[in-house]
Amino acid sequence: MGGLAELANAPVLKTGGDSIPLQVRVLHPPQNMFKFLKKKKEPESLEEVLKEFNQLKKEFEKVLKEFENLKERERFNIQKVGIVRFNPFEEVGGNQSFSIALLDGKDDGIVITSLYLKDGNRIFAKPIKGGKSEFNLSKEEIEAINLAKYGSSKTTGSGNFGPH
Repeated sequence: MGGLAELANAPVLKTGGDSIPLQVRVLHPPQNMFKFLKKKKEPESLEEVLKEFNQLKKEFEKVLKEFENLKERERFNIQKVGIVRFNPFEEVGGNQSFSIALLDGKDDGIVITSLYLKDGNRIFAKPIKGGKSEFNLSKEEIEAINLAKYGSSKTTGSGNFGPH
């Protein structure tokens, strides 16, 4: 891009008392981006048909391999979410506390609990491996994990998100 002279003539963004020079670039799509729209010459012989077929087979194998890689990596993304709202103290407030379970395809992840108290808020996080934790879990945390894993729980649930 250009040097200081070009920057001096650039549009300026004003934020409070500061001015920030802006640079605008026009990006053009890659030349082969719309290659599929171009009309190809029809194969004229069996040899050309086989050559094109083999090329398509190679491209399909490449796409299939990329798809398998994506599927493998996707197993480690958050796929299942279960949330339970509750009131830890019967005499005070409403259901402002919650437990939320965030799990991947192998039921690994985390459960986060927020306890809303008179004098503040407490937040706890516990790791989950295979749907279980090495730490003691409250009934709400277990319920959130079950909601995430199965879409339902053995106790009364109040929230469920994600594919099942």
